[in-house]
Amino acid sequence: MLDRDLAALYGVETKRLKEQVRRNSDRFPADFMFVLTKEELAEWRSQFATSNSDRMGLRHPPMVFTEQGVAMLSGVLHSPRAVEVNIAIMRTFVRLREFLASQAEQGKKLREIEKTVAKHSEGIAILFEAIRELTSERPPAIGFQVHVGEDADGEIRTVRERRASYRTKPKRKKGKR
Repeated sequence: MLDRDLAALYGVETKRLKEQVRRNSDRFPADFMFVLTKEELAEWRSQFATSNSDRMGLRHPPMVFTEQGVAMLSGVLHSPRAVEVNIAIMRTFVRLREFLASQAEQGKKLREIEKTVAKHSEGIAILFEAIRELTSERPPAIGFQVHVGEDADGEIRTVRERRASYRTKPKRKKGKR
């Protein structure tokens, strides 16, 4: 969070917040608070297309506080409002972590479902292939067939039984097991 946003929440001037942080610099190591570099500040400013001034009200690069830095501010700023705001901010960070953890769980579950669907889709593809084979070929006629044939003496009629050819195993493609 930026120093000016925290100052607004705590109800103090940004100047006073920075002053207290500088006086207690030993409480704010680099992983608790840092100052934006000129490049980072330029990139941050470019995010605001409606800026009506070059500096956006900034004379100095802002201080940026991590969750631990925000927690440390309550020890530096001695006011009832600072304590209340700090508790609210900490609860917000906790909710944010819980939300991110639930998103990670949802992502894991989604990947598991995708794997299951992929396995099932292979089986479904085999079923559709078998159905296509069965429906594309005209099934053989079952019953009796009358053949009329001639020999040297004249016309002879013969009756033959038609046999259906059944497959007990589906055809396999070469190279697959």
